[in-house]
Amino acid sequence: MSWVVRNIARMRSPHLLFVIFLLSLLLSHVSVYSLSPFFRADLVSLQGSSYLTQNFSWMSQRLDHFTPQDERVFEQRYFEYLEFFDAPSGPVFLKICGESACRGIVNDYSAVLARKFNAAVVSLEHRYYGESLPFVDLTTDNLTYLTTYQALFDLASFRNYYQDLLRTRFNSSELENPWFVFGISYAGALSAWFQLKFPHLSRGSLASSGVVQAIFNFTAFDEQVSRSAGPACSDALMEITALVEKGLMENATAVKSMFGAEQLTIDGDFMYFLADAAAIAIQYGNPDILCDPLVAGKLLGQDLLKLYAEYVKEYFINSFGVSIDTYDQEHLKDTEAGINSGDRQWWYQVCNELAYFQVAPGNNSIRSRLVDAKYHLDLCTNVFQNGMYPAVDTTNIYYGGVRITGSKIFFTNGSQDPWRHASKQFSSPGEPSWLIACHNCGHGTDLRGCPQSPLQIEGNASSCTDPDAVYKAREAIISHIQSCLAEDNCKGGHCSM
Repeated sequence: MSWVVRNIARMRSPHLLFVIFLLSLLLSHVSVYSLSPFFRADLVSLQGSSYLTQNFSWMSQRLDHFTPQDERVFEQRYFEYLEFFDAPSGPVFLKICGESACRGIVNDYSAVLARKFNAAVVSLEHRYYGESLPFVDLTTDNLTYLTTYQALFDLASFRNYYQDLLRTRFNSSELENPWFVFGISYAGALSAWFQLKFPHLSRGSLASSGVVQAIFNFTAFDEQVSRSAGPACSDALMEITALVEKGLMENATAVKSMFGAEQLTIDGDFMYFLADAAAIAIQYGNPDILCDPLVAGKLLGQDLLKLYAEYVKEYFINSFGVSIDTYDQEHLKDTEAGINSGDRQWWYQVCNELAYFQVAPGNNSIRSRLVDAKYHLDLCTNVFQNGMYPAVDTTNIYYGGVRITGSKIFFTNGSQDPWRHASKQFSSPGEPSWLIACHNCGHGTDLRGCPQSPLQIEGNASSCTDPDAVYKAREAIISHIQSCLAEDNCKGGHCSM
């Protein structure tokens, strides 16, 4: 049947050179195929021991959980790791895969937690990403079932499916393992929303950098980038933006060619690309890689545009592995489904539900004013051809946004992460929130360490400028999990602190 498919195809300054050399050692084997409009930590493609496992299985998943008479299904991929599992009754950690291909269970700090709590670890690939593709093409009509609501029911259905599987394996019809849910970034939001909507299915959750607030005009993103970069670096970035805008008016092809981005014929796409290149260093805990050459170059009267072009090509494209295609609206129109396709799907989610539109702030903006709300809405219309408008109010009313009122949801954020302004940053009853403060504490620092690097068992927290800040957050996470898994504190699926 056409709607059921499993896809099986498939001039440099000395200072900058030194920094790039160090970075290349740090980021060996790291590749990110797509990062816009949401720098997706889950997209890191890692090798060797960076995964607990890459072996996968399949389950049949309903296409539409909200229409009982619709019997269509698709095959959804999942991963399991049982090395630490205290069978048969130990806890099960559900580690949510977000808006990218799920290539396995990543060996980050959650593996330490799994060992500590003798837990099984399972991950479900998000519908429409990787090999979990309901349709052979990604037309706008076929993307209708790509929503957070459907994705959450996928997770709930998988949870029950896997629990039944454990009962069968261990020949115990009454077996009911305690579950705990993890997620980073968008997957962190799903983790919080899962615990909110299905508290009877999980003892608790960790929402690491969980972006639970849908935001139409997300000016706070660039305001945080500017604060984290510092005044001198922000001034240099604003000057670069002005130089590029001037260059676009005089000779657009020439200025785009400096960055190897001639294919970005829409100036807004090009300016989005340049803004992301700066923000990624802040988000992933590498502010000095971005700022040191620019601040020094400005003091020495060097060509800032040339310096920034070197940074973009060496760090953003070569070292971080970003594809310029990600920013090309013609690429986003491509409806061919494949294991490495993810850009079109995520933009659909952004245009339909979540927005997170990173628009230029009103004053002292390091982002070009070409990247405004109209740019984003025009992109949505151009790519999906139906005048889409993100239902941010509906999304926030349904889930609560930063006022989410659930129980046993632990929020963590890095102090320099621009995405923290879409997350819950203040504690409330049943929902502790922890801000990890240090110079290079960014996105998912509690699980991934800082700066972002090939993921290792301890998340590389020793490279944070204040490792103790990370260790304290991890101690709080352990305490939270202990409390939620304690059987004598749990009644009817709800746990007390």
